[in-house]
Amino acid sequence: MPSLSDKLKSLGVKVGAEEIERLPNLKQSHSLDEVLNGQIYHTQLGATYIVEQVYSGSLPHGSRSLQSNAPLDALADWAGDSRIRSFSEESFAFLDTETTGLSGGSGTYAFLIGAGRFIDGEFQLLQLFMRDPIEEPAQLYALEEFLAPCQGLVTYNGKSFDIPLLVSRYTTHGWQTPLLDYAHVDLLHLCRRLWRDRLPSRTLGNIEAHILGAQRSQDDVPGWMIPQLYFDYLRSGNAEPLRSVFYHNAMDVVSLAALLAHTSGVLSDPLAESSTHGVDLLALARLFEDMGHIDSATRLYIHGLDHPDILEGGVPEEIIFKSIERLALIYKRQHDFDSALSLWQGAANHGHIESHIELAKYYEHHAKDLEQALHWTELALSQLDAYEVNNFYKLRWQPEIEHRRQRLLHKSAPG
Repeated sequence: MPSLSDKLKSLGVKVGAEEIERLPNLKQSHSLDEVLNGQIYHTQLGATYIVEQVYSGSLPHGSRSLQSNAPLDALADWAGDSRIRSFSEESFAFLDTETTGLSGGSGTYAFLIGAGRFIDGEFQLLQLFMRDPIEEPAQLYALEEFLAPCQGLVTYNGKSFDIPLLVSRYTTHGWQTPLLDYAHVDLLHLCRRLWRDRLPSRTLGNIEAHILGAQRSQDDVPGWMIPQLYFDYLRSGNAEPLRSVFYHNAMDVVSLAALLAHTSGVLSDPLAESSTHGVDLLALARLFEDMGHIDSATRLYIHGLDHPDILEGGVPEEIIFKSIERLALIYKRQHDFDSALSLWQGAANHGHIESHIELAKYYEHHAKDLEQALHWTELALSQLDAYEVNNFYKLRWQPEIEHRRQRLLHKSAPG
């Protein structure tokens, strides 16, 4: 069977670093061995270049060590994969790629694959580097060997990018991909749920700085520069700029381990881990509610709404009102109308239209008090007129409230 290299050559594509025109050597060139403490790793499909590092599992990465003993039940529920409940820390592989482009597709290579896993309390990081595109089969084979003892993958945007890209590379070589049978925890999606109301950006670097409290050294490089640095290496043979690429990739993988430790701790004991920010508690409450953990969600809503951040007005009103709506709905479904009424009345006093409507519904259908139902309906209409609300909001609510008012007037009419 023709190799990938043969197929590319038949199409007129130059394959191999030796075919790339070398740039003039304007400054001293450094080889990989001079820049990186790596070695050539031989597989049955050829050689690839690897760099290995070992970190203590107790090593702090910002405010969080790499290891965690937190139960994984809530994480498994969020991920929708019950297998995760029984996993140990050694069950996970942490994966991040550096690629020749950000768009993916069949022409994109993962020239550097960072993979980490815990072994006997230590975190082993393996970086597999493709010195030349013809080394890709060996690189992918070595990755499969490294991942074999694991049962779960941890990535950051890996479901949309890293894993589909690697699957396509295995498929290109006619192999059955090893990556689809793993349980998969994509921390990007979890971080969006937990911190989208507090952080304007949920990139891994931003989460690393603001949630883990970790700062990278000056050796780091922006991700958008990395593809060009690799192409420069292929053209010049100078590996010096790759130092920052390997550092960037290593820190991404290490951050994945620390972030899994942090998020699993947050999900297993949210009041202990997230009590410093009321908005985080409210986000967790919504998450637990969506997972069907209603008792935990109720406690989190109560603690969040009573948090100093909320009481002092440091959180946008729409977040507070949405949390009140959801907590009141929980009480309503549980037929705890006293608790729901307290929330609706408090929100209505601050101009929340939806709470006016819920109060009107309650007095009409449950208390059978048409006078109070009409009172809250007319207050809702006056709120729409008195407050500056956008046209969409007014169009959304005014017809419904007007219809309710007319119905209540008809029901209240004598005879």
